[in-house]
Amino acid sequence: MPHDREHHPAEPATAEEPAAGPAPESRTAAETAEPDAPSPRPRRRWRRWVIGAAGLLVVATAAFFVTGRTANGDEAAAKTESEEAEEDEPIPVELATVERGEIAAWISATANLVAEGDVMVVAETEGRVIRVAAEEGDWIGKGQVLAQLDRGDATMQLEKARVREENAASVFARGEELAREALISREELEKRQTDMALARQEHAEAEWRLAKTEIRAPISGRLSLRNTQPGQHVAPGDELFRITDADPLIARIYLPEREVLALDEGRPVAISLDAAPDVAFRGRIRQISPVVDAATGTIKLTVEAIDPPPQVRSGSFVTVRVVRERRPEAVLLPKEAVVRELQQAHVFVAKKAKDGLFAERRNVTLGLEEGRRVQALSGLEPGEELVVAGQGSLEDGQAIRKLGADTNAAVADAAGVPPELEG
Repeated sequence: MPHDREHHPAEPATAEEPAAGPAPESRTAAETAEPDAPSPRPRRRWRRWVIGAAGLLVVATAAFFVTGRTANGDEAAAKTESEEAEEDEPIPVELATVERGEIAAWISATANLVAEGDVMVVAETEGRVIRVAAEEGDWIGKGQVLAQLDRGDATMQLEKARVREENAASVFARGEELAREALISREELEKRQTDMALARQEHAEAEWRLAKTEIRAPISGRLSLRNTQPGQHVAPGDELFRITDADPLIARIYLPEREVLALDEGRPVAISLDAAPDVAFRGRIRQISPVVDAATGTIKLTVEAIDPPPQVRSGSFVTVRVVRERRPEAVLLPKEAVVRELQQAHVFVAKKAKDGLFAERRNVTLGLEEGRRVQALSGLEPGEELVVAGQGSLEDGQAIRKLGADTNAAVADAAGVPPELEG
């Protein structure tokens, strides 16, 4: 206490200017240095805030992944259940029944039907057409007049030839009388005889030329072309008319030699019109060429049409089908039922189970094919039902569901042996 009292009177000295001068400068330096050296307490707060924000971010991220994983898991589970339900659902298919019947192997070729009697009528003498007596489409009889040429010049030439013939005959008759009296030589008599023969020939030619002023049909048939008109001047060789005899119509086809070996003349064939395939009719092999074309290795067959329908005309494109082989008791199935894989083929047979139908995969050996039908040599029996539509995604043993009635049109409507060729 006495010590404090001793120092207490000295306090006013601090208020003097010489003693208080340095103090303001010290505070100013401290205040000036304070922003460059912050206190450690605010820095610690900033670190705690960053750490807290990072922790919240980690928690939110973890929650997001956990929630997404759970949702994806639920979705995958639902999808798996849906796929299992779809796998259990029977696949809808169409069925057809295996049948027994006849099938044939065919040789096909295309050709033009042409009229065997097809004649171009030409002018045989010179003249001017004064009348046309037939039109295209008319039925023409053999010898019928088609056109008439001017007869004036030919008539005059015939009259001249007749006069010359009569004169030559008269000269030869007098020569015979003179020869009997030995008034002319034998050579003179022979000359007069020759002149008479030439005059007769000229007369015959004049008659022929006059007859040819009438253009007549050389055959019976349908007038398919008229290439002249009244007033036209024609010369020998000019084409005036065309006559087509469409009975019979023939087609010439060319087949490889190996295909012809088993064929014979008279064998029936089926012919169909390319422009209308439903127009079909019968035919027969009329002639087989005795030689092989060395350039192509083919043989020419002449096929004759039998009673073709009115739609068929000369020049029509047709398909000729020749039966090469027949199998009467074949096991037949629709071609749509066959699934081909490289060199193997299989079908799906509909089998009965307690709760419905299932598909049984079965390998088959195929034989002849005709239209939409195919022969099964092994693997199937008549009466079995096959899948003909919907088998693209089928597997062995998979459940199936039948749609509609049996689809046997593929077998029934196939292009089999035409009725006219049976037997």
